[in-house]
Amino acid sequence: MSVDPDALLGWFDRAERELPWRAADVTPWQILVSEFMLQQTPVARVLPTWTDWVTRWPTPAATAAACRADLLRAWGKLGYPRRAVRLHEAAEVIVREHAGVVPDDVDALQRLPGVGAYTARAVACFAYGRRVPVVDTNVRRVVARAVHGLADAGPPATVRDHADAAALLPPDARAARFSAALMELGALVCTARAPQCAVCPLRDSCAWHVAGRPAGTAPRRPAQRYAGTDRQVRGRLLDVLRDSATPVTRAELDVAWPADDVQRERALAALLADGLAERTADGRFALPGQDRNATTASR
Repeated sequence: MSVDPDALLGWFDRAERELPWRAADVTPWQILVSEFMLQQTPVARVLPTWTDWVTRWPTPAATAAACRADLLRAWGKLGYPRRAVRLHEAAEVIVREHAGVVPDDVDALQRLPGVGAYTARAVACFAYGRRVPVVDTNVRRVVARAVHGLADAGPPATVRDHADAAALLPPDARAARFSAALMELGALVCTARAPQCAVCPLRDSCAWHVAGRPAGTAPRRPAQRYAGTDRQVRGRLLDVLRDSATPVTRAELDVAWPADDVQRERALAALLADGLAERTADGRFALPGQDRNATTASR
């Protein structure tokens, strides 16, 4: 079994979501920003933050010159704020080593801070039209079903997954749009729990559908717990820092998580280690790069 490019692309022409980072005038840098933000984060949550971000910092140079405290405030509630720090670091490398232009080569992209195998290929494909396999969870699921007849993709295997996706790519200029369409199909139709086979453009050639949609054998992954975790505590502490125009005292951080002193101290140490917070000379705490001289004078 394989994937008919004409059937998939015809469906994509009708069903493609109008996402702002897919617009014709969007730059490779702005696409890179979207890929950072979309890591483990739903599209709906990313949309307003991405729009505000690329309006305020439209280029790598603008982002590299920005105060890291401002970047973390703009990141807001997207979660995993370390991504904002890595994006800032990537902008600095692009300015310093690539003359302010996002590289179009997968290997060069993977050398940027915060850019892994998926993000590098996504930028090369969606920003520059390169014929490279782009594999996320949605693509792995579509390939598992349409090509291998399996309900579940199983554990990731980078070499195998890239080879599977590469084998499906059209040999012409449609390859980049085909990759986007494959991902969109997994996001909208060939979903994990409620696949809509009746409207799937690959239904007649899908190995899983033809086989009668056999049940998967992989155990269902338990939902990740958030309440009460160190991640939640770090988020509470970071909220205090983001909401203050001046450095805050330890007592101000204590009230953000009074239930467990040990956990709170562990979370604060993690923020400091990850570059998401700094300790001032007088023992207070602030976002990295915050103008402490100016803010201290205003206290």
